[in-house]
Amino acid sequence: MTQFWGVDADPTAQGRIKGARPVAVLDIGSNSVRLVVYERHARALTPLYNEKSACALGRGIAQSKRLADANMDKALEAMKRFALVARMMRVGKVYILATSAVRDAANRDEFVSAVEAIMEAPVRVLSGQEEAHYAALGVVAGIPGFAGVVGDLGGGSLELSDIANGHDTNGESFELGVIRLQDDADGSPKKAAALVRTKLEGSILKNDAADSQFAAIGGTWRSLAKLHQATCDYPLHMVQDYVVSADEMIRFCEGIVAADALKGYPGASSVSSSRRELVPFGAAVLAEILKAGKFGSVVFSALGVREGYLYGMLDQREQEIDPLIQGAEELSVLRSRSPAHANDLVEFTAQYFAAVGAEEAPEEARLRVVSCLLADIGWRSHPDYRGPQSVDSVAYGSLTGVDHPGRSFLAQTLAIRYDGLKSKAAQVLVPLGSDALTARARLIGSMMRVAYPMTAAMPGVLPRTRFSLDDDTLVLNLPADFAFLNGDHLRNRLRQFAEGAGHAKWRVDVG
Repeated sequence: MTQFWGVDADPTAQGRIKGARPVAVLDIGSNSVRLVVYERHARALTPLYNEKSACALGRGIAQSKRLADANMDKALEAMKRFALVARMMRVGKVYILATSAVRDAANRDEFVSAVEAIMEAPVRVLSGQEEAHYAALGVVAGIPGFAGVVGDLGGGSLELSDIANGHDTNGESFELGVIRLQDDADGSPKKAAALVRTKLEGSILKNDAADSQFAAIGGTWRSLAKLHQATCDYPLHMVQDYVVSADEMIRFCEGIVAADALKGYPGASSVSSSRRELVPFGAAVLAEILKAGKFGSVVFSALGVREGYLYGMLDQREQEIDPLIQGAEELSVLRSRSPAHANDLVEFTAQYFAAVGAEEAPEEARLRVVSCLLADIGWRSHPDYRGPQSVDSVAYGSLTGVDHPGRSFLAQTLAIRYDGLKSKAAQVLVPLGSDALTARARLIGSMMRVAYPMTAAMPGVLPRTRFSLDDDTLVLNLPADFAFLNGDHLRNRLRQFAEGAGHAKWRVDVG
């Protein structure tokens, strides 16, 4: 049986998990201040609200050693709204984290006191080591199993950490944030690249195994990833878990550095105006990191210090929960007709593989379970749009712990579950996976199409059915009191499934 982690619906809060108390993180960075409110403090974090204000607190701090009055005023004004949002959303706890700009400022105490007065919560000024640690935990939270080096590029600093077996080591902090670097390099991305190269000598990048993976965190690098997606017409406009070979990304970054600015650069409109002038400096940093560490690929993470801080507060049992399965369970509870039916569907599909003697790899079984949890989330839509809307919910939703091929698999499975084997709802995402992944999505999606005519998405029916093999014939066995299910609708669905699965013959047995 699939384990549910205490997920329940709240009839008094439409679209929300029962008993969920929102938690918020206010991140005071060198480029922007951002408030993110999450539905609840859990392994799978679902953002309820996300707002930022570009205040450039780190601008000029390397020279003046002070936060500029105008920038502080802008940040504090934004926080008045953040405080109101937290009250209106009945946030249980607001965690306030300040990073490089505040950490390095001579007038930090004045600013911190003003923030605490507005937000009515304490400010935690992170050291460089702490910032590196929580950034690393953010990657662990969103990409379970990641191993390699994590880099978090902010406006004022760059943090690096090694991750192995879910734990980080060797945290380092460098004064290589994009705002600071822009100031230090006199606005020249080429000069910035030379500064980065010098400062990274002797870093942990030199110690990492060649051809490993680098995880990139931070708003400027997210913008760089979006720009890369725009220029190569990538079909999934999502930064989380976006993987690019190091050689390709180095060439891309060096082209941006050589161009000196994004004005007129292909795809530049995909980058927000507040980030546009900083992206060439982020490109300079990333290119030098990838070359210094001899990495094989770079993966971009939308989760960072904020999510890592909340992840670090969970107990070990909660940290070990699979965020993809927990997130899918929440969607099942909130959107399906009967979440308990998803359990039946998990066992029904597993029993087929056991009956035909087909082994599943752990990741294959994991994605099958998730697809079953999500199989009924589109029922409220118009029948003509259940497939496309379910695909959109999965492919473009806030689920974490799944890579882009995995999203493609889930989307294809749901498209077939709703619209049949000729569905085009997820066609644009097919190139993200392999032929084998698409074949498996078609198999499981068509198996779901066998299950739903029998159950009407209600629990208790599937556990009384089973598959078996009689020589080369696939047999669906029904109990005698369910003989009435053996009609044309079910038989047509079973025929389609059996043919697609490669079974020469099929039949329904009753009794």
